[in-house]
Amino acid sequence: MATDLDGGVVAFLAAPEGTEQVELTEPWAAVEKAGGRPQLVSTQSGQIQGLNHLDKGDTFTVHATVEDVSAADFAGLVLPGGVANPDFLRTVPRAVAFAKEFFDSGKPVAAICHAPWTLVEADAVRGRRLTSFPSLRTDIANAGGEWVDEEVVVCSAGPNKLVTSRKPDDIPAFNDALLTAFAE
Repeated sequence: MATDLDGGVVAFLAAPEGTEQVELTEPWAAVEKAGGRPQLVSTQSGQIQGLNHLDKGDTFTVHATVEDVSAADFAGLVLPGGVANPDFLRTVPRAVAFAKEFFDSGKPVAAICHAPWTLVEADAVRGRRLTSFPSLRTDIANAGGEWVDEEVVVCSAGPNKLVTSRKPDDIPAFNDALLTAFAE
């Protein structure tokens, strides 16, 4: 299994508040361990607030805003979950456009838990097989995606690889799959 990211810069897109902390920090650490360079992208500069379920967690420094970057600047995109994070991001046109750029340019995307909401808004799940937190099942189906209840799903049906997982318990499998997809 190829997992050397060879210094590639990977965007982690997160809202100023509401990102499930472990869904940010664990994939981040995996990207670093594989030789990648993660960068936190948000809708505003400064810091984001992580959450441990409903409790405030740590804060994380934003490297760039969605206004200042494009998919061309990155090797791939990771979308951490949390309920509030993707719910907020899907209301910000530039954040949605930024996520869509990865699909349009054929770059890999990995989304966990509620994060596919942002992809639903970007019209990026149509014709794809994916998973998420179960409450998104109807939203994904209504957007033309095929929702399945599996630990991790890698879909190559479109111009890029899409890696999805359901919840924090799936993070080890999610990390393995995203590293393989990003290294290819």
